[in-house]
Amino acid sequence: MQKGQEIAASDGDKGPEQHAIEVGHVEPADGKGEDIQKERVAVAEEVQKKSKRVAALDAFRGLTIVIMILVDDGGGAYERIDHSPWNGCTLADFVMPFFLFIVGVAIAFALKRVPHIGAAVKKIAIRTLKMLFWGVLLQGGYSHAPDDLSYGVDMKKIRWCGILQRIALVYFVVALIEAFTTKVRPTTVRSGPYAIFDAYRWQWLGGLIAFVIYIVTTFSLYVPDWSFVYHNDGDVNDGKQFTVQCGVRASLDQACNAVGYVDRQVWGINHLYTQPVWIRSKDCTFSSPNMGPLRADAPAWCLAPFEPEGLLSSISAIMSGTIGIHYGHVLIHFKTHKERLKHWLLMGFSLLVLGIILHFTKAIPINKQLYSFSYVCFTGGAAGIVLSAFYILIDVWGLRTPFLFLEWIGMNAMLVFVLGAQGILAAFVNGWYYESPDSSLVHWIVKHVFVNVWHSQRLGTLLYVIFCEIVFWGVAAGVLHKLGIYWKL
Repeated sequence: MQKGQEIAASDGDKGPEQHAIEVGHVEPADGKGEDIQKERVAVAEEVQKKSKRVAALDAFRGLTIVIMILVDDGGGAYERIDHSPWNGCTLADFVMPFFLFIVGVAIAFALKRVPHIGAAVKKIAIRTLKMLFWGVLLQGGYSHAPDDLSYGVDMKKIRWCGILQRIALVYFVVALIEAFTTKVRPTTVRSGPYAIFDAYRWQWLGGLIAFVIYIVTTFSLYVPDWSFVYHNDGDVNDGKQFTVQCGVRASLDQACNAVGYVDRQVWGINHLYTQPVWIRSKDCTFSSPNMGPLRADAPAWCLAPFEPEGLLSSISAIMSGTIGIHYGHVLIHFKTHKERLKHWLLMGFSLLVLGIILHFTKAIPINKQLYSFSYVCFTGGAAGIVLSAFYILIDVWGLRTPFLFLEWIGMNAMLVFVLGAQGILAAFVNGWYYESPDSSLVHWIVKHVFVNVWHSQRLGTLLYVIFCEIVFWGVAAGVLHKLGIYWKL
C-alpha cells in the first residue's frame, strides 16, 4: 500500500479518485490599483471552490462493494438476493455492471488529458496485467479463503476467468480507445442533444463493434452436442460422464448457448466455473430459486460447468464500460447540475425501459450469465439513475454525512475487495483456531453473538455480514482515509 496515493482498483490513473471537475482557468481582473496578493488569494479560492470533487462517484463505487459483500456472504442465507438462476435480475446481478460502469466514468477523468500516448498505453497495459494477476490469484483456485485454509491449484483445472479479469478486459479496451482518440476529442462540446455523442463517436463505435460481435456470434454460431465429466468428491455422480444434446443455433437456454460454447472451445471445459447458479433453476430443483436436491428428471447440464465471466460475455460487457465513460464525459463537459442530471436521467431511464421491453417481449431476456444486451441496457440504466440520485443527495443537496462510509469504502475499493469481499482477512483470522478449524474467532462470533442470540441461522448470518463485515470495513476504510492510506494497483 502507498500512503498518499489513491487506489486504482479497476479504472484509470486515479482509481477511486477524489475526482475534480476542472472548469477552466480563472483570469484575474485588471489589477490596476488593487492589491495583487488579495487578488491571487481570491482566484485560488475560486478555483478550489469550482474544483470540488464529485463525492457521488466514490459513494457509488462504495455501494457496489457493499452490495457485493452482502450478496456474496449473505446470499447463501437469503438466496433470493443471490444471482438469478438464469433469466431475470436480482440484487447480486447489479454488481458487475455497476463496477464496469464506474470504471468507465473514472477512465474519462484519468485520460482527460494524454500528453504522451506511449506513456498512457504503458500505464494501461501495466494496470491491466496487475488486475489479471490478482484475478487469477484470487479466483483461479489458488486461494480457498475464507473457510478452507489450504492454498494451491491444479493447473489442469485452474480457472482463467473471473471478476477482475473481466474488469481488466473492459478497462483495457475502453481506456485504449480513450487514449488513442485524444487528438480528435474536443475540448468543448457544442450545444445540441446529440453533440456529446458525436464528439465521442469513436468510443461509441467501440461499443457498437462489441455489440455486433456479441450479437452475431450469439445468434449465428452453431452449438454441437458436448460432454463433460462431473467431479465432486463424495457425490453419487462423481466421475460420471454426461452428454448434453444441442445441435442448434441462436439458443439462449442454459445448455446450448453460444456463450458457453465459446468458453468450452477457448479455455477448455476443465477451466470453467464448476458451481454455476443455474443449478438453482426450476429445471434442476423443486426448491428454485433456492438451493435444493436435484430433481429425479433433472437434465444433464444441471451438473455441468459454466463460466459466468467468460470471453464472449465479457465482450458484451464492454458496452457497460462504454455507457460509464459517456457519463464521465457528461460530467466533464456539462457545467451545471441541471444539464448533467437532465442528460443522465434521460439516458438512464431510456436504457432501463429498453431493457425491460426486450425482456418482457422475450426478444432478448435479461440474463447476467449471458450478459445479454437487455441486461446491459437494464443495469446500465439503473447505474445511471443510482449515480444521479447520489449526485443529487451528496453533491447538490450536500447530504454527505450519511454516505461517508460509502465514500471511504469507494476510495479504498481494491483493499476492501481483496481483504473483505474475497475473504482474505477472514481467512487470516480463521487461521488462528483452537483444536479445529471451525473453532476460530470468526466462527465463535457468528455462532454466539448472532445465530444463538437471534435463534436463526439465516438472520444471524445476515446480521453478521452487516455489522462484522460491512460496518467493519466502513470504519476501517474511514481510518485509512484519515491516515491518507490507499491501495493503488
